[in-house]
Amino acid sequence: MATDVLARRAPTTLTRRLGGTVAASGPRRDRIVFAVLALIALTFVVLVMSWPTRVPIATLAPLILLSGLYLPHRHLVGLYIVIGIGIAMTIPRLSGTAMARTLIVSSMFAIMAMMVIVASSRVRVGSIGFHGENLFVELRDRIARSARLPGLPDGWTAESAVRSAYGEGFSGDFMVAERTHGGRHLEVALVDVSGKGREAGTRSLLLSGALGALLGSLSPVNFLCEANRYLVRQGWEEGFATAVHVDINLDTGEFSVGNAGHPAPVRYSFGTGNWDILEGGRGPVLGIMQGVTFARTHGTLSMGDALMIYSDGIIESRGHDLSEGTDRMLGAASEAMIRRGDSVADAVVSSARSGEADDRAVFVIVRS
Repeated sequence: MATDVLARRAPTTLTRRLGGTVAASGPRRDRIVFAVLALIALTFVVLVMSWPTRVPIATLAPLILLSGLYLPHRHLVGLYIVIGIGIAMTIPRLSGTAMARTLIVSSMFAIMAMMVIVASSRVRVGSIGFHGENLFVELRDRIARSARLPGLPDGWTAESAVRSAYGEGFSGDFMVAERTHGGRHLEVALVDVSGKGREAGTRSLLLSGALGALLGSLSPVNFLCEANRYLVRQGWEEGFATAVHVDINLDTGEFSVGNAGHPAPVRYSFGTGNWDILEGGRGPVLGIMQGVTFARTHGTLSMGDALMIYSDGIIESRGHDLSEGTDRMLGAASEAMIRRGDSVADAVVSSARSGEADDRAVFVIVRS
């Protein structure tokens, strides 16, 4: 059982069609579109000047908005110069008081200024129209797909939940999971990238792809070492991350955990009904220095036992001790384990004292 990571809001079919059509246009098409829109703008200006009471100047607003979405920056500025000159020429013919004419003309120029700013931001990512939006949707969905848990053999259940701060589309917390060693092992890495929400989204995407490729391609003991080496090479100013890596033998229940500056995992004992904190094996955060090694904590999950890893957003909050947040988390997890039918991951995420103010992630596996 897996809880969906991030809400997927696929762009509408019309948006995809419009974005794909315009994105495929080349310089020649751009010039043609510019010429057509300039002709339409001049036509509207003539109509406004000829019949100012029947054709209000506000009819130019849809054209300004549409061209701001789909024209390249250079052509957009040229078109707006044409429209601006046309608007200036129509001012003496406009009806109403001087204040009313000033307000409506100022509004038109304000819309053009805002659309130029929007077009300038699109130049940075090389997209026009809704293509940039579609790109971010694809990036977000790739992170979500990397967190999907693979199917597990009988006797094992696992679930995960990742929630972004304030419900944004991107989260600084992400998870990658893979069945390795011929399907006999499950490897999971939960990572907390510096920053949160949208500002950490691009780093999350890059790291999720890289760390997902590392799962199963090298021994578990080397996973965090290679992840650290990769992150150091990126040279990001805010390039550090915490991570916890779990390797579970699905045949025997044996597991090992490596920790890179991350909150300590917890293990549930069915015999005692308690959660124990696995403090050992903690190393430095990823991305700070080369050549570090990471010790691992080992153990075995018996029938009814569980292992849980989580991000600091679950237990940290301003004005409260970590111990209080940990107790709160373990209390919610214990209640969910006792009720059996409840989702432990959802219960833990919902109980986080940080609430919507921070990214939150949790992964739980139970041997039943």
